[in-house]
Amino acid sequence: MYIHQLKKWPEFTWDTDEITSLLASVHFKQGKLLGYIEHLSFALKAEAVLLTLTQDVMKSSEIEGEILDIDQVRSSIARRLGLDIAGLVASDRDVDGVVEMMLDATQRYDSTLDKERLFGWHAALFPTGRSSMYRIVVGDWRKNTKDDPMQVVSGVMGREKVHFQAPDSEQVPIEMERFVKWFNSDDVIDPILKAAIAHLWFVTIHPFEDGNGRISRAIADMQLARADGTPGRFYSMSSQIRQERKQYYSILEKTQSGDLDITTWLTWFLACLGRSIDASDVILASVMRKAKLWMMPVAQKFNDRQRMLLNKLMDGFEGKLTSSKWAKIAKCSQDTATRDIQDLILKGILVKDEAGGRSTSYSLNV
Repeated sequence: MYIHQLKKWPEFTWDTDEITSLLASVHFKQGKLLGYIEHLSFALKAEAVLLTLTQDVMKSSEIEGEILDIDQVRSSIARRLGLDIAGLVASDRDVDGVVEMMLDATQRYDSTLDKERLFGWHAALFPTGRSSMYRIVVGDWRKNTKDDPMQVVSGVMGREKVHFQAPDSEQVPIEMERFVKWFNSDDVIDPILKAAIAHLWFVTIHPFEDGNGRISRAIADMQLARADGTPGRFYSMSSQIRQERKQYYSILEKTQSGDLDITTWLTWFLACLGRSIDASDVILASVMRKAKLWMMPVAQKFNDRQRMLLNKLMDGFEGKLTSSKWAKIAKCSQDTATRDIQDLILKGILVKDEAGGRSTSYSLNV
């Protein structure tokens, strides 16, 4: 029996004593981070938001096994936030859709959540009306039958493992009406706890044919923005969940087949959230490093190619930077790439790596 089949569903309970210290710790970290952010300039805050949202969109999709192009995600977010940054590229419809959903959830966090808004998010996630090769119901609740229930499974065909079975589709409209009413209500529950419960509750209903995981995390982010009292995002819960994906799915599965005591889920969610706030130090360090670089007098002499590649290096460049990678990314000749790199070495911005080999690589010296 799953929790949505219990008579008292969805009357969740938890051990307050067990989660009190964790909740207090998360609130302390949240306040400390937001206090630090207040002292940053508008430009640095905008850069931090751009980095955080880019990670959030990328990692939420990766949790579901979908890898997006980071340059497209960053460009799509920057355009929608009106940020004037270098190296913008065109973005695909599927990238724009995920970005639109995430920005609508976080930038309009204080707006009412209703079924039409959720339908809009779902349609944005699946602009072609298909999930991979399969046509699905888009912008509406799923239409499963009792003979074809909504199940979360893993494993190869014929040897699947059923992790969870959602409520029948005929129950979804009633279940979602109750969910959105609760989500929009001004109850006395702690706003961070509400984010954890909303995530679990929505995933349990599983109202759409696909995309439920990404939408549940967007709802959690929306509630966390309400808890922070700001549309600015400076930590990424999805990035931390991506690192702990195995445990994330394990906790969700165990919670679905237990009773309505969700202490274990809340404990894990709060601990994961705390770790995601701790990880914001990496993003802020990157932002400060960028600020330091762009304030250097020599930065005024960088060309557009150099600015774009330096941004990529500071955002977390995958692998080693070589002249051939530079030429490919900047869409220039090998000779031009070599001149760009040598110029930055002379300016003290790049250094040649000590490791030898067939391809010489370079690193930031900032």
